[in-house]
Parts: sequence; structure tokens; C-alpha cells
Amino acid sequence: MRKNFRTMSLITAMALIATAMTGCKDDEMPTQDISEVPEELREEVYAGGQLGTTFNATASAYEDPTLAVEEAGMGNAFKYGEYFFERTITQSSKPFNGLGPLYIRNSCIACHPGYGHGKRMDRYRANDWGNGYLLVCYDKRNNAYITSLTGMPQTQAVAPFKAPLDEEKINIAWLNYTDEWGNKFDDGETYQLIYPEVTIPQDAYYIPFGEDGEPVPYEHIGVLLESTIGVYGTGLIDAIPDDSLKAQYLKEEADGFMQNGLNTNFFAGGEFQAAAQYKCGSHWHPKRYTYALTRGPLQDAPGANAIWNITNVTHPTKMGHYMTAAYANTAANDPDVRRDFYRYFPAYKLTGDTTTDIYNYLMMKDIPDELKVPEMSAEDYTNFMVWHRGLAVPAARNLGDPDVQRGRQLFRDMGCAYCHRPSWTTGSDEFHDPAGFFEVADARLPRYPNQKIWPYSDYVQHKLMMKNDIRTGWCRTTPLWGRGLSQVCTGAADRLHDCRARNVIEAIMWHGDPNSDARRSVEEFRKLSKSDRDAVVKFINAI
Repeated sequence: MRKNFRTMSLITAMALIATAMTGCKDDEMPTQDISEVPEELREEVYAGGQLGTTFNATASAYEDPTLAVEEAGMGNAFKYGEYFFERTITQSSKPFNGLGPLYIRNSCIACHPGYGHGKRMDRYRANDWGNGYLLVCYDKRNNAYITSLTGMPQTQAVAPFKAPLDEEKINIAWLNYTDEWGNKFDDGETYQLIYPEVTIPQDAYYIPFGEDGEPVPYEHIGVLLESTIGVYGTGLIDAIPDDSLKAQYLKEEADGFMQNGLNTNFFAGGEFQAAAQYKCGSHWHPKRYTYALTRGPLQDAPGANAIWNITNVTHPTKMGHYMTAAYANTAANDPDVRRDFYRYFPAYKLTGDTTTDIYNYLMMKDIPDELKVPEMSAEDYTNFMVWHRGLAVPAARNLGDPDVQRGRQLFRDMGCAYCHRPSWTTGSDEFHDPAGFFEVADARLPRYPNQKIWPYSDYVQHKLMMKNDIRTGWCRTTPLWGRGLSQVCTGAADRLHDCRARNVIEAIMWHGDPNSDARRSVEEFRKLSKSDRDAVVKFINAI
């Protein structure tokens, strides 16, 4: 386990500048000299606020605990929780047991190298380090998921089961794209654009297409890629008040700046729609996580949900397998599975009818309570969520650099800061756990009340109209904080939802379709001199 770097309060940082002294050794507390940063920009150095920022800018920058973790005495819980992110999950080696029966990856860090964004890959293999890709299989006629597959299709299985998809037959081709400007700025500088095209032959599917009603013809099945995002700072996002999120939607609805408007399935007539909310007790709260805004609270979002649906490890709030009835029916009638099921799972010989027992095991139906013990204990799950909610955000860097300051101003002048909203202020930071495992303001988890944070996202969906775009075209504005350290922390600087952009310039130019909500900003960017374009890039990499 690498050493965790401490975070610093604003007072501590200023004391370091004034006295050039510290009570800690240099290797215990990486520091940043912000004496050259203008007074009005100094608070922005603290991207995660005073409670959520780390000044570590090394390869482990995404891995540090927040000051809130340390001040609450949760350091050991954070480390224990971290084990579950970093270790390989197996079928039986406690406490890292519970893999399968189907799964997507056998560890979290395999998808989030260095705790960051997944890497752009040339092939789809679960065991390729840094492959954060999730398949999106959908009906091209209506953009609906193929319901016989899980929402995040699985390509791995434990014996005697078979994977729903044969990943060796999944093909990723990276194709060149030429935009209306010929991939060239007016001053002659060029750039490249690429996008993925994914094909899966019909014989790669183990299960039928479509679970209920009419099956989906193979020719109507589309496949896209989505990559994992960084996990740092997710606890701070959880602390943004609901009414602040609603105010942002109301502002954007009233402004009408987006040529595609707002996603009316999420927000219309000044109110959140059902798809945009999750229920906790008698209250409804707006969702804020994932590209498609499918998840609400952290307690039912990246961590709590992912440890279950990626590895299929059950825990106190997720006791069934991540599974579809279509797969369970197919497996229950597979001669190979039927032949070996009781050899691998003798405890589930409950009825003596092989078909019934396989189906019930996979769907966790009619299973005795003694066989429904969570594979991840309540204590381990709590520690895992302390870690997940306790990850700090790297401080913004080089804000004293005149080029960075110039880029910061241009970023705002071009209108980029409208969707990439710079800052938010957290509220009282009450927890909203639909499963009821964590209570409001639960003392077992770190909290971030009244912090000014700088994620650079409005947490609203917009459309960029890219070639082979995200399913539905609606994508949440990705937070920019900390991304400039991606190359250092993960070994790759890929951006956008499927890693098609290999650098900041490519990411910006993918915003430039005539029908994109960001079209005007790209037009303004193209008017800049090369030195000003470089300043914008330098700023984006600094935050």
C-alpha cells in the first residue's frame, strides 16, 4: 500500500508561503507555492474545497484521502475500503470473494487505472489493463437497451456458466473523421479526429435478443462504447444540494442557449421528470452520476452499484445477482451447464429439478435465507464507501502562470464555462440512501458541508452530435477537475465518453458539429491564435 498524502487547509498553505516552514516532512505533504497566484484565484487552487483537496500531483494524485476523512478518524476504514478497489475479486478467497456467476471485470482498478478514466483500447478484452470500456447494446430503432443483456453487458462467467457475449469476437475499429474544416485551423495547424466502430457477429451472442415481446432482429442491434470515469471527488458531488441542481436546470431552461434544449425526459416545464430522479423515503432527488445521468446518490451510484454489477459481488443493499431472466432461462436449459451445476454449486440442489435450481440460483428466487448471506459484509461495505466518498480532488496547478490565466479568461469568453460551470457550493451534506443502509448525515461516512468546489460541470445533459455518438445523444457535462493529471496517473490522456479524443484539442473539436450545443464555443476557439489556443489547453490541463 502506498503512503497516503495529507491534504492542506488554506491557512496551512499560506503559512508555508509566508514562513517557508512546515511541521511535516516534505515527503509527507506535497506542497504548492501559490504566492504567484493572484488573490482572486487562490480559492480555485482548492478544487475540492478545503476539506476535499490534495496537493499531491504525482502518479498517486487520484488516490489520496480527503482532510474530512482524516479529521473524522476514518483513515483505517479508508485503507480497508481501498483494498476492495485494488484487489482481484475471486469466487472464494475471503474477504475478496463473491465473483460471478457472470461478471464484467474481476477488479475495480482494472477499469479505473490509477483511479482515473479508462484508456482508449484497440480491442475489447476484460483482462487488458486499463480497459474501462463498457458495451452499450441497443435497438437502433428506438435507442432502447437490449433487455436480454444486462445494461452493462457481461463478457465473463465462472464455471459452469457461459458468458452472454464472446468477447474474442468483439471488434473495435478506429476510423478517421474529417470535420467541415478539414481538421485544420486557419493558421495551418492540423489535428486528427478518430472514432470507434464496434461490431459483434451474431454467433458471439449466447442469449436471444430481446427479453419480452417481439425479439429484436440482429440487424437492428447497435453497439457503442462508454468508458469509465475517474472516481476521485465523487463524495463532493454527492454534497451538492438538490435545490442548487434544480436552479441550474431552471437557468438553462430559461436561457434557451442550447440549440437542442434540455432533455425533456429529464426536465420540462420547470420540473424534474421521473427519469431524472431517485426516491429516498418519501423524497425525490435529482440524479447526478454517469454519462447518462442514470444514478443519483453515491450510496446507489458508482461505488455501491459498481462493486455489485461489475463483479457481481452481493452486499447488504444488493442481494440478487446482476442478471436477466433471458440469460437464466438459456443457462438453465444448456446441457453443459445442467451437467456440471451441482458439482460446482451443491448447496443449491434444493428441488432436485436441475432447470428450476439453476434458474432460482441465478435469479436468487426461492433461496433459503442461510444461502443469502451477503458476500461482502456490512463492515467491509461500509469501509468501501468510506473510501469511495473519501477520495480527494487534486489541487489546480499553475494558476499563477500568465498563459494559464489567459486561457482561463478565454475559456469563459468563449462560453465554455456555461456548461462547464466552474464552481458549486456544497450544502449540509446529508446522505440519501434509497436502500436505507446509511442514515442521513451518517457518522460512518465523511462529510463535506459548505465547501466551495471547482468541478467545471453543470451536471446537466447536452448534445454534441458526434459521429457514432453516445446512446440517445444526451451526455452529462464531464467534470474537468483533475483531468490534466491523467497522463501522470493513468498513463493516458484520453477524453470524452469513449476515449476518442487523445488530447484536449481533439476533445474540443469533437464539440464542433453544426448541431452541437457547443458549436458557438468551437467557432470562437477557431478564431484564436495558436498561442491563445495553447493557453486554453494549458488552462484545461491545469485545473
